[in-house]
Amino acid sequence: MRKISVIVLLAFLAGRALPSEACTNVIVGKKASADGSVICTYNCDTFGYTGWLTSSPSGAHQPGEKIAIRHFWHGGEVRGYVDQVPYTYGVVGYMNEHQLTILETTFGGRKELVNPEGILGYDNLMQLALQRCTSARDAILEMGRLADEYGYFESGETFSVCDKEEAWMMDFIGKGPGRKGAVWVAVRIPDDCITAHANHSRIRTFPQARKLDRKKGIYEVPGVCMYSADVISFAREMGYYSGPDKDFSFREAYCPLEFVNMRLCEPRVWSVFRHHTNPEYMDRFLPYLNGEFDVCDELPLWIKPDRPLTLQDVMADMRDHYEGTPLDMTADVSAGPWSSPYRPRAKGFTSGGKKYFRERPISTQQAGFSVVAQLRSSLPDEVGGVYWFNCDEPSAIAYVPVYACLRDIPEAFQACHNRSGVFDEKGAFWLCNWVANMVYPRWSALSGDWIQARQELEEAFLQEQAQVEKQAAGLCREERVAFLQGKTFGYVEQMMGRWKTLAHQLIVKYNDQPGTWDQPFYDAVAAETGDRYLVPGQPGRGEGR
Repeated sequence: MRKISVIVLLAFLAGRALPSEACTNVIVGKKASADGSVICTYNCDTFGYTGWLTSSPSGAHQPGEKIAIRHFWHGGEVRGYVDQVPYTYGVVGYMNEHQLTILETTFGGRKELVNPEGILGYDNLMQLALQRCTSARDAILEMGRLADEYGYFESGETFSVCDKEEAWMMDFIGKGPGRKGAVWVAVRIPDDCITAHANHSRIRTFPQARKLDRKKGIYEVPGVCMYSADVISFAREMGYYSGPDKDFSFREAYCPLEFVNMRLCEPRVWSVFRHHTNPEYMDRFLPYLNGEFDVCDELPLWIKPDRPLTLQDVMADMRDHYEGTPLDMTADVSAGPWSSPYRPRAKGFTSGGKKYFRERPISTQQAGFSVVAQLRSSLPDEVGGVYWFNCDEPSAIAYVPVYACLRDIPEAFQACHNRSGVFDEKGAFWLCNWVANMVYPRWSALSGDWIQARQELEEAFLQEQAQVEKQAAGLCREERVAFLQGKTFGYVEQMMGRWKTLAHQLIVKYNDQPGTWDQPFYDAVAAETGDRYLVPGQPGRGEGR
């Protein structure tokens, strides 16, 4: 009898949502980081999704074993079966025991290229590659191979594929009904550069090889670029492109520019870059963000930062609401009386028969979880790979160090305590949301206490890492795994305790809304209401006002 194992497709609603509602990734090359880490990040965003942490153990498998691919959001239906490999690696979240990490954002692209008959979704590709591969290059090839063999049923996707030496970005889309496989391009991010992607295809033209590698079935410029054999010819077949090969652009062919989708996505990349290079240089791209495509129609694919980035820098990137930029969400009347960077769920609104959009920042309340993955070749894999993680959006959390060798999931990160629609104080998602939803409406008054608690925890965790690494390095592997698992559990417990105390402090300190609104909102109220609230005896209507 054949043995069947199960992979549940955790298609974290990001893949089910519109591009404007989904995710953000930042990628940092090892020479662009302050400590030689490759760093990649993930805000997993969509309304209604509650985040948690998953894991799968390493292990050997029998010949003929099959994997049942189940779709989590379609009642657990079995979409099909995939052949198992002889051995699979342990995975925590989206990092495996060799520090290989794969993250994503959905860009949608051409709707006609979705193949509903395919077996695999983007999350399947990520999990299977993590279980089977030790390097970014191998993972890219494996995802392409799996799509060719079993079919891909989702829309366009951008993957961050990173190991402890290299960082790659991969744009990937299917071929439509009745056609297995996908067309894709993967480019290596220069080691001294950073990039980001946020629900919009980012790769345009790319280095091209002269000869097909028939063994791999791809074109490859070694160490620089890989792409599917038919990425250009398929675009020609579909009528998406007719020019010379050398001018082919993946984005133009498979994800043509549309203002609304671009406007809610590309500013997040722009803002990350603006943090780490001359803001005046990045502001040259504002016409693109405002839909003036005849003036400018792209952002740089990557930039060399003005200084190496620390983990704290990257965590700050993930918490951005465009503060201090022309897109600052706290700087107009829509921020309300407390200058909040958060908005109700609607993506836009109408007034006077006209349609308006709202800004869509990096840090947004609909995130289910956030990750900053740190990958280091200078340390043993068990301690070198740190999956800085927490449930809820990045402004609302303290990132907790979770080590790549983790074998059990801390209680606060387990799915059973973070279910949608069921409040549970033992769940990190619900505890963090409890605090966040007190802060959002009264941002300028309450956020200081919130930020202080977050900084206290993260600074304590970061300061302890050097000692943890030193102690772990002196242990044998099994002892090291047990030690680091104990540290992870302790950090999660510490975070949960501090956040519960914070919730109690906020309700006591700010009970019944003490304090005053921010002045710009008072000015807006006065302008809107005229003399209604004007104290008598002062200049009023008709008296110089």
